[in-house]
Amino acid sequence: MATDTQQPEAREAQHGDAARGYEQPVLDVAAMRALLDGRYADVRDTVRGQLSDHADILEDAETLDRDAYRDRVRDLVVEMAATGQTALGFPSQHGGADDVGASVAAFQTLAYGDLSVLVKVGVQFGLFGGAVHQLGTARHHERHLSDVAAGRLLGCFAMTETGHGSNVAALETRAVYDPATEEFVVTTPHDGASKDYIGNAARHGEMAVVFAQLETAGEEHGVHALLVPIRVDGEPAPGVRIADDGLKMGLNGVDNGKLWFDDVRVPREALLNRFADVAPDGTYSSPIDNPNRRFFTMLGTLVQGRVCVGAAGLSAAEVALTIAVKYAERRRQFDTGGDEQEDLLLDYGMHQRRLLPLLARTYAMRFAQDVVAERLHEVTTKDAAGEDVDLLRRQLETRAAGTKALGTWHGTRTIQECREACGGAGYLAVNRFAALKADTDVFTTFEGDNHVLLQLVAKQLLTDYSSDFEDLDQFGMVRFVAELAVETVLENTAVHKLLERVRDLLPGGDDRWDQEAGLLDPEYHLAMYRFREEHMIGGVARRLKRGIDRGMKPGDVFSRVQDHVIAAARAHMERLVLEAFVAKVAELPEGDLRTALTLLCDLHALTGIEADRGWFMEHGRMSSQRSKAISREVGSLLRKVRPLALDYVDALGVPHAMLRSPELVGPVA
Repeated sequence: MATDTQQPEAREAQHGDAARGYEQPVLDVAAMRALLDGRYADVRDTVRGQLSDHADILEDAETLDRDAYRDRVRDLVVEMAATGQTALGFPSQHGGADDVGASVAAFQTLAYGDLSVLVKVGVQFGLFGGAVHQLGTARHHERHLSDVAAGRLLGCFAMTETGHGSNVAALETRAVYDPATEEFVVTTPHDGASKDYIGNAARHGEMAVVFAQLETAGEEHGVHALLVPIRVDGEPAPGVRIADDGLKMGLNGVDNGKLWFDDVRVPREALLNRFADVAPDGTYSSPIDNPNRRFFTMLGTLVQGRVCVGAAGLSAAEVALTIAVKYAERRRQFDTGGDEQEDLLLDYGMHQRRLLPLLARTYAMRFAQDVVAERLHEVTTKDAAGEDVDLLRRQLETRAAGTKALGTWHGTRTIQECREACGGAGYLAVNRFAALKADTDVFTTFEGDNHVLLQLVAKQLLTDYSSDFEDLDQFGMVRFVAELAVETVLENTAVHKLLERVRDLLPGGDDRWDQEAGLLDPEYHLAMYRFREEHMIGGVARRLKRGIDRGMKPGDVFSRVQDHVIAAARAHMERLVLEAFVAKVAELPEGDLRTALTLLCDLHALTGIEADRGWFMEHGRMSSQRSKAISREVGSLLRKVRPLALDYVDALGVPHAMLRSPELVGPVA
């Protein structure tokens, strides 16, 4: 009798889906949308309604001149503020709802619409208002927050300088205290220290939260934030110079500008003094003695902006995918089967390969984003209750940084692929891709360059939140990791221990676990992602130690392995994203909804492994036969996802009016 030498997965593919008893699920769009919208479904639906009511802003963005467009955006933001939807995270006594989670959900949904409106909202209520709320105290809240929430006081967040971007600790704007007048003197020492790319500065802002080096009694205390008026009756305030940044690649409804301060005097009370204060005589005090810890604590309170930018990048990807999938369900091209009708684009295997893995990843990132938003809400709630949340806050900062990086990169990639998938029609401005591409491109550097953010993730991975490490700046981090942390990391992630830990995740536990595990087993997916992550972390640590042992300078060593550091951080975040997706699937009862979501989860996991098959094969975790079997399984999953593709994008809930492409996506129902 002949022996069957085929791999098990190959035999399965040969017999087809029917042999496995597979039945195509029916997707309940309303149920899937409820799952995606979560606890803030009402908030999201309110914002969807607002977007539909003001859909004309999408045309205004193309037809109005720049100043008129900016004013139209300003007017719409103020109108929205009157509904209370833009300041949900503020205290209720100042026009908010004490609900940061609701605020993030509203912002995420608002990103389905005109993104200049979104960014204007983010600057006004997230950055400016958020700084007043999180860095200020009762004296600032009572005086300003209600006006900020209502849009009566428009403001700026003046952190970035021309010569210093991500390196906030090195900002050069100065705030020197004068005890004779009980005022701070705010000064821009040279053009390289001008505040740059500041939203709301060029046209509408009246006040700015200015980050400056604080000096009292001849002693410097590092970067602090002060409230500085920049306009009085529509004109630049005395000592303030303002310039327009001019035409940008996108987001031209936002009035970005430059600010200079020529010995501008503000009262002592202008200091946002939650973490430090200055007495009338100039005595400096802070509840946090360590200046580095104080600096990072201050920045950590502003993490909501990073969470929101990541969420907005995903929403833009959802718009692009909704348009592209709907178009592919209507547009026909060529006839491959001898029928009179040409075939639908989405029936072509290559078109499925282009769009459906991006759809699966969008769902994955959506659930990962939910985890970050929930933790932000948790930290804020615990903080309000006076609990010690230092560890939770540090974990949140790291996860928010990595999720923002992956989410915004995914948005950029998805929008481009969807544009191409719509052919020449995708190049027409009316079909939104021009605006989506131009307006979201900056998201990868908003709230921190993505590569810098992944270095923050690597900091956690390499030190496990060592108490000494938390207080170091980026260059201190390099020295610390290279000189002190390597031995600990090596001990914890040595390859032999790593392999033992990963093998324990699956039945059998021998060297063939990764060859014999079921391709659709979520434990197999997680084990592969975990192995890659931990192997990379161990590799970084070994390279750092080897460089130091050879007498190289720590900075040179780190520079040589920086790409490896980023790769390890990205592998860590990819694992967290997959875990969030698997956990969401596990929450659902057996049935069609769970089956439909499992299809996307499996597709996301396997396309991720497939995309990095070279690494897995180099490190002995994948054979060529297994690699081919994974590609076959991906093809099978694509064919199962294809009949549900329209339902998947409808479940995202992008308002039809925001698609603005009736010839691509069909008329309003």
